Amino acid sequence: MKRSSRRFLKTFVLVVFALHSYFCDAEKAPNYSFIREATSAPRVSHHAYILVGGGTAGCPLAATLSEKANILVLERGGTPYLKPNITDKANFMLQLYDTSSDSNAQQFNSEDGVFSHRARVLGGGSVINAGFYSHADPQFIKEAGLDEALVKDSYQWVEKKVTFESPVLQWQSAVKDGLLEAGVSPFNKFTYDHIKGTKIGATIFDKNDHRHTAADLLEYADPKNIELYLHATVHKIIFTTQSSAGSRPRATGVIYEDASGVRHEAYLTKDSKSEVIVSAGAIGSPQLLMLSGIGPVQQLQAMGIQVVKDYPMVGQNLADNAMNGIMVPSPLPVEVSLLSIVGITQSGNYIEAWSGLNLPPSPGQMRTPLPPIINKVYNDARIKTGSSHNTRLQGGIIIEKAGRPLSTGHIELRSTDPNETPKVWFNYFKEAEDVNMCVRGMETIIKVVNSKSFSRFRFPSISTPDLLNLTAALPSNLRPRHPNPAMSLEQFCRDTLTTFWHYHGSCQVGKVVDNDYRVLGIDNLRVIDASTFHATPGTNPQATVMMLGR
Repeated sequence: MKRSSRRFLKTFVLVVFALHSYFCDAEKAPNYSFIREATSAPRVSHHAYILVGGGTAGCPLAATLSEKANILVLERGGTPYLKPNITDKANFMLQLYDTSSDSNAQQFNSEDGVFSHRARVLGGGSVINAGFYSHADPQFIKEAGLDEALVKDSYQWVEKKVTFESPVLQWQSAVKDGLLEAGVSPFNKFTYDHIKGTKIGATIFDKNDHRHTAADLLEYADPKNIELYLHATVHKIIFTTQSSAGSRPRATGVIYEDASGVRHEAYLTKDSKSEVIVSAGAIGSPQLLMLSGIGPVQQLQAMGIQVVKDYPMVGQNLADNAMNGIMVPSPLPVEVSLLSIVGITQSGNYIEAWSGLNLPPSPGQMRTPLPPIINKVYNDARIKTGSSHNTRLQGGIIIEKAGRPLSTGHIELRSTDPNETPKVWFNYFKEAEDVNMCVRGMETIIKVVNSKSFSRFRFPSISTPDLLNLTAALPSNLRPRHPNPAMSLEQFCRDTLTTFWHYHGSCQVGKVVDNDYRVLGIDNLRVIDASTFHATPGTNPQATVMMLGR
């Protein structure tokens, strides 16, 4: 080959490689010039808006505010763009059990004995969830008093950046047909809307199974008007009170620490519209209010916190949607899938499924011994992925949640350290109707598992009670276990419950904030996230949380 030809070929290869790298990197990592580590932040700064939490609500809110004003965003976690592979679809479970100090998911156990997680990353829960994207049910929008035209416009603004139609391959297709056989009809095809029946939903995973998150919505931001600091942990909100009797506390800034433990102070400008906005999630938002002196007076005094306002409702009415389901090992290979299909039943249960995911190291041994044949099938279904610790399940899980649980709990401070998750009670199944809803959902799942459409993914030798016993034997929570839970679906629901991570309600509209999300009795302070919700909006809240931020 001539030297000139070799030079041309080498140049061509380099150009192709550069273009490939550019477009792949562009897909995964937007170039945000305004994002920096908090260690580089000034010790004192002033802003029109200070936003605590760059999560699922915080990112679209920050992008929107930056269109017209100067905004500071303080995010306690890192960026999802440095570890793109961990957020890919197949690694959904692995990400939740990452125990590193800078993991995207902070693990905690609720006081109910249920394994749980909090997002600790730019993009919030949209970085660690199962990716399903669906609009709120119309009842939720009506009850919240939201402008329907503005809601529609805001959803569309989000969807231009982060949503895709969910793929429906063999496993998901069998679940779809099984739901229709079970009477969860009609088939509504692909839609964002919350409609009773079976539908294909949207997802934030693209065709290459890469996750897109609320952090991608920062592409809308005006870079001249926004500063965003990572690993910035807010310790308290600063308040001033006029000397006149009956005057209201006013938020004037926040105190935060960077990763080195250095203290920084950020203050609002003297513009009358300036505000501190808390978007730290259903656990983090009431925790910060309490750490700042807004909450139940007995709890604040017990922690030595100066009381700004005795507010008994802060941290109350916390709720989560319990998740129950059935694990189904498959005799056939299955695709990697996450919540593509949803069945919305007449009774208000939502049925979804996933398959083929990488499984983390088990958090414990089987809770009860399994019969040899079931144990063999389960272990055979755990296919090695090349790691000595992780396996991929040949099979999947069909799950259900009740749309509007009646049982609620509350939050109590564990310490004055904002890095420490407070004590959390969800009081799952405290109300009998929540147990009845779970039983109805499980009955629908059993119909799907036993349907003709799903039969090719079933081992004929393993009965439905065997599958229930297999599921009940998994180390799904820390709660007391009862013998033969599969003999009673009510007991099965209690024994196998896990979180759906759909926490909400701890700073509800009308109880902690007004209809414009202003904290009652406090000036220049709002809360905007799922803590303000009275119920979970539809099958998955992330679409509505992003819409609310917009």
